[in-house]
Amino acid sequence: MSAFSLALTEEQRDLRDWVHGFAADVVRPAAAEWDEREETPWPVIQEAAKIGLYGFESLAEMFGDPTGITLQIANEELFWGDAGIGMALFGTSLAVAGIFAAGTPEQLAEWVPQCFGDESSPQVAAFCVSEPEAGSDVSAMRTRARYDEARDEWVLNGQKAWITNGGIANVHVVVASVEPELGARGQAAFIVPPGTPGLTGARKIKKLGLRASHTADVFLDDVRVPGHCLLGGKERLDRRLARARENAQGKDSRDRKDGKGAKGGRQAAMATFEISRPTVGAQALGIARAAYEYALEYAGERRAFGRPIIDNQAIAFALADLRTEIDAVRLLIWRAAWMARNEVPFTAGEGSMAKLRAGELAVAATEKAIQILGGAGYSREHPVERMYRDAKIYTIFEGTSEIQRLVIARAISGRHIP
Repeated sequence: MSAFSLALTEEQRDLRDWVHGFAADVVRPAAAEWDEREETPWPVIQEAAKIGLYGFESLAEMFGDPTGITLQIANEELFWGDAGIGMALFGTSLAVAGIFAAGTPEQLAEWVPQCFGDESSPQVAAFCVSEPEAGSDVSAMRTRARYDEARDEWVLNGQKAWITNGGIANVHVVVASVEPELGARGQAAFIVPPGTPGLTGARKIKKLGLRASHTADVFLDDVRVPGHCLLGGKERLDRRLARARENAQGKDSRDRKDGKGAKGGRQAAMATFEISRPTVGAQALGIARAAYEYALEYAGERRAFGRPIIDNQAIAFALADLRTEIDAVRLLIWRAAWMARNEVPFTAGEGSMAKLRAGELAVAATEKAIQILGGAGYSREHPVERMYRDAKIYTIFEGTSEIQRLVIARAISGRHIP
């Protein structure tokens, strides 16, 4: 187990400065254009691939850090540059996290490189979980996976909603229900290889923020994937389903009495979210920090009533509160990331704490930045209005703020709070 320390290693400091330089020199100058165009910024992705920032090797190095913090540092710096472009670059990592969470070493070696493509032809990947009627409630998932034993193939049917890189991805990781009667415990994750017939993406959704990131619904119509595309393999799935059935039968009457649901192992979607929540928090933190720094600089330059507006206590205190919150949230994120990487159990919903506070801070910080800039902040001449639009999604996706509070409440109370 890696010792928890707030002192960054030389490698971590170098990576932070490297990503920050890319965010400042490449991402920020392009941010307004791609937000306005609402298109995937392929030229920026290719630039990131050329320098090694976008690709399997760099992500593997970040994932492999024994402290768990390196990935969070990179996300904070990149999203400090711009969240829309940041999501276009890091959206693939959610699919990779899905493969890491459920896949075998052989599956990781085969599919993770295909998620990124190469320097000359970069690709993106998609993690497909949410559905029109199954967002926070993943147990309501209707996408089905049926095993065709004669052909050793899985047949997928259903619709996924709000999928980052949906339809344009080289590799889609799809979570589907194998045994619907087991609810979320009967789900599994599948790789849909490039060019597989039956998978189609709808038109790109027009969004409030993260406009440079492609989001669309994905339709699966008798999509056939080889048996080896079941992440983790069929033997492991059969064992997990058998345990779930036994638990459901053995605990059914008792669980009905006390209002608890039977447990049968980690859900395919939840296992990925456990890994990704600190990283999503780091993205939100990057937005909050960018807004704070912009407002701090503006307040030192903008004069009113004969002095810089930062000389007014109301402005100075607001900025002081933001800086305090930013530093506090970073500590929550780093703690959760270290715990996840070193397999220290989350006993109080530490991952959810990090994501909850980071998302709400991003909204509060960007709103306060606009207020400090006044009318100028409401215009597109300054980036804080874009940051404000980008921030809001962080209280919604990968578990709403309400869901995070539910996770934390259940963890600290030991009770099933509906």
